[in-house]
Amino acid sequence: MGHKLTIEKEDVRAVILAGGGDFGRSSAARRLPTALWPVTGRPALERLLRYLSAQGLRHASVCCNGDASLLGSSLSPANNMKVRFLEGKLPIGSAGCIREAVRDENSALIVLFPAQVVQPPKIEALIKTHRKAKADLTVFFNPPERNGDELGQSTGIYVFDPGVVEYIPEEGYFDIKEGLVPELVRAGKSVQAAVLPQHAGNFWNRQTYLESVGSCLEHTAKVDGDLQLYRGSNWQTVWRGTGVTIEPSARFYGPVVIMDGARVCDGAVIFGPAVLGRNVTVGKNTVIVDSVFWDGAKTGSNCRIERSLVDYNAVVPDNAVVEEQSVLLKGQPVLARLTKGTMGAVVSGARTAAQAVKASLAKIDEKISVLTRHNRIVAGWIAGALVVAAFFWSYRSGILDLWGIWQRSDEYSSGFLVPFLAVYIVWSRRRKIAGIPIRPCLWGIFAFIGAQAVRLFGLYFMYGSAERLSIALSIAALVLLLFGWAMFKKLATVLLFCCLMLPWPNRIQAAVSLPLQHWSTSSAVFLLEMLGYEVIQEGNIIHIGDTYVAVAEACNGLRMVMAFFVIAGLVVLLARRSWWEKLIVLLSSLPIALLCNTVRLAITAIAFTVLAGEQWGQVFHDFGGYAMMPLALGAVVGELWLLRRLTTTRVQEQALLIKRKGVGDESYKKHTFKGE
Repeated sequence: MGHKLTIEKEDVRAVILAGGGDFGRSSAARRLPTALWPVTGRPALERLLRYLSAQGLRHASVCCNGDASLLGSSLSPANNMKVRFLEGKLPIGSAGCIREAVRDENSALIVLFPAQVVQPPKIEALIKTHRKAKADLTVFFNPPERNGDELGQSTGIYVFDPGVVEYIPEEGYFDIKEGLVPELVRAGKSVQAAVLPQHAGNFWNRQTYLESVGSCLEHTAKVDGDLQLYRGSNWQTVWRGTGVTIEPSARFYGPVVIMDGARVCDGAVIFGPAVLGRNVTVGKNTVIVDSVFWDGAKTGSNCRIERSLVDYNAVVPDNAVVEEQSVLLKGQPVLARLTKGTMGAVVSGARTAAQAVKASLAKIDEKISVLTRHNRIVAGWIAGALVVAAFFWSYRSGILDLWGIWQRSDEYSSGFLVPFLAVYIVWSRRRKIAGIPIRPCLWGIFAFIGAQAVRLFGLYFMYGSAERLSIALSIAALVLLLFGWAMFKKLATVLLFCCLMLPWPNRIQAAVSLPLQHWSTSSAVFLLEMLGYEVIQEGNIIHIGDTYVAVAEACNGLRMVMAFFVIAGLVVLLARRSWWEKLIVLLSSLPIALLCNTVRLAITAIAFTVLAGEQWGQVFHDFGGYAMMPLALGAVVGELWLLRRLTTTRVQEQALLIKRKGVGDESYKKHTFKGE
């Protein structure tokens, strides 16, 4: 085909797996097949078939897992596409489905899709990527979720050359990932990986279904079907069908899709992405957030429904609160409730009540918490800004005092970096933090009162350390008050890290300064003697040859200890290691800091015997202090590396999943998918 690809009717065969994520091994207790879950009015499988037809494909084989008659009677694919429904009598695996789908048929290329894809990529771009790589099989992945990852989650989309079928056994179960790919690698064939430019919208349960539908609405300029843009919406991202009734006081914050015959009553507020199916009724003063309602569902008045799926004809009673649940119609099997209007045809031979939905689907991952009322959102931001402004105004003298200590004190100058590092740590965790619900906690008021009691104690008895400590305590109390226990627990380690910006109380500093000074002198003398120098110690003075070095109080190592505590804390909070490895790093921070200070003093003493002039000695003294920080950081990194080497078991792989023909067994070449 080359780079100029023309998709003819007989060129490409589409194979669609409609039996679940792991085809052929799904549970015998079946719910409504996910291939029939509606996406903006059409079942996912029908939507995919129409998309493939619009892309130029004319032949498709749908591999079912006991639902061939149900799927065949429930869909209305495009008239210009020939669709075969293959019933699997026994589990044959995803590769076995390809074998059965293309048996006795000639095709230039095979494209495999899962039925549950909301945003399928362009067929021409898939084929172009496959041909450009000169591969026998191309595996397509979603974009990575984190920066630095090469591949995201597998989409279940594959492109095959017809010759690949020869490596699929004629009988038995044979999977693509576990069977076909290793077989092709052993045969020296080319297997490639490609990354899609956007998520394909795969789903297999309620959680991924809501995410995929929401992503589809947010990234689609025109929704499928005869829907019109609702001009009554102030955000212009609401589509509605025919016969829709929307009361004037209802408010929408899209994207929201309202299907034919739906009714939204007075005072209702709907935050998108959300879908209201055909003939859905939303009661008065009901709030809906990130949810999908299937046809015929109804809610009472004063309800709140967040991140949930409401089943066909299900009823939510008045004043109900539904969060992250599947609301089902009790006493009836799901398959018996499908109608021609909702699924494209009357479903004959509906399943018995034994096949009814028995449990809600898996919990949805947390998204950014959305306040249910627009005025509450505005009031929350205003209140937060006022609290922050009041905090800085109240503690302005304490903050200025802390700034002065950072400027003039060598021991605590590293505290200046702590607030900025804390902000960076929170930013690095932003995705996890965004999923935590915001539930203000009244216990934060008592915690804040306790922090002010500590501050009052410091002011009354003139303990500056107590007043400075109240700054950190007040910040922690405000986090608890404004965001709740869940957020407080998530940020507890960061809040504890912020305490490193505070200088020690004078009594504690005075109690440890002299012992540290004596320890630094003695340890430096010991090191110099180990290196072969003749050294005499008199108190805190080191005589080395004709030179003497006085270990001042500023050289007692406290500055090194404080700076290294900051480094160790930062590494522990950012590193993805087990808790006991992080504990070892924290416990070792003190001896490593003291060791680095000892090395610095020993090198400085040796330098004083060589360098002439007090000015050069001072320059080397200061440079030596700065040079110890990379040494300390290197010690931490080396410690983490050693722990990984000692605790990680080496695993020998049987076969590489993806390999480039002719490159070797140690690597594969990744091709980036480029849609047109």
